[in-house]
Amino acid sequence: MSAAEQTEVIVIGGGIAGAGAAFEISRTAKVVLLERESHCGYHTTGRSAASFTENYGNGIIRRIVLASRAFLTEPPAGFSDYPLLSKRGMITVARSDQLDLLQQELETAQALVPSIVAMTPTEAIARVPVLRADYLAGAYIEPYSMDIDVNGLHQGFLRGARACGAKIVTNAGVTGISRQGGQWRVETPAGTFLAPRIVNAAGAWGDEIAMMAGVRPIGLQPKRRTAFNIPAPDGVSIADWPLVNDVGAEFYFKPDAGQLLVSPADATASAPMDAYAEDIDVAIGAERLGQATTIEVQRVSRSWAGLRTFVADGSPVVGPDDEVPDFIWLVGQGGYGIKTSPALSRVCASLMAGGGLPDDVARQGVALADLTPRRLRIARLQKAFAS
Repeated sequence: MSAAEQTEVIVIGGGIAGAGAAFEISRTAKVVLLERESHCGYHTTGRSAASFTENYGNGIIRRIVLASRAFLTEPPAGFSDYPLLSKRGMITVARSDQLDLLQQELETAQALVPSIVAMTPTEAIARVPVLRADYLAGAYIEPYSMDIDVNGLHQGFLRGARACGAKIVTNAGVTGISRQGGQWRVETPAGTFLAPRIVNAAGAWGDEIAMMAGVRPIGLQPKRRTAFNIPAPDGVSIADWPLVNDVGAEFYFKPDAGQLLVSPADATASAPMDAYAEDIDVAIGAERLGQATTIEVQRVSRSWAGLRTFVADGSPVVGPDDEVPDFIWLVGQGGYGIKTSPALSRVCASLMAGGGLPDDVARQGVALADLTPRRLRIARLQKAFAS
């Protein structure tokens, strides 16, 4: 039997959250990152719609995205061979029965992102000619929404972590966690690892990892999101189309490598698993696309699904556990983990080291109490007393 490997921090999970955490923490500490699959980013990270928008998610998410833009716009030297962001834009559309909601969302959006402006249905159709005039009653545009090179960002984090001495171990699903003498002992098929601190970046499996470690779960709920590709309409150039998003979160579509990516924006509760697209969800997406546009889906090139994992208040959970401080959470990013990863990685590293929020994150109006796991346990107690 080989000896256990000693390190300073064990990061569990090699998706965008774990990779970002390893990137930031490895600058000052020795890190081992453990990934259960044969390569990092197999699950949710590799199935993202790859959109950078400052106008999607709750208020905390939007502020964290604002704090992530600088890194994504100008990453550190050598981080990536290509820009991480590319021009896309996003139009949010509404039917006549959604106009009140559209106005509410526009006012909320403009409070954080003043560049978002209303547009007429005629202007929206000029940008995306397949939109139906008899469907579209109102719209607004976020002109500086971008596409994200998800692989470039993820690999940049991993490459940067390795450059600082981090060890990335794949095929290393956690089978057991114990604690003795101030050390965590993490058992995997790839070996046993010891460290005084664990970062739980296991996504949908975050509560399972916590329970292995004897830490109370925080109520993570994975939700399935479906997407599929269809061929572009004949004779139409789609390369410059913006992402089109329904204000009621019923569908979205965008250009994707010469095809269209379509989603019914589903959020079906799921157990942690290797998610796959259900035929019914693909059919719903095709139907909604056909109602809003002149596109009739004849063939689906590819379909897939990923899990977006939330807690009760919809905000990420980042920082030391309030009962077991050497167990650090980095979970619950929902469907926003890619675009929030630069800021949340720095938050995780700072809180683990005993610091506060990075100044730029705090300046966006994010408070420590918005992110730490303690808030969820307080909310549960308040709910219990109220009942």
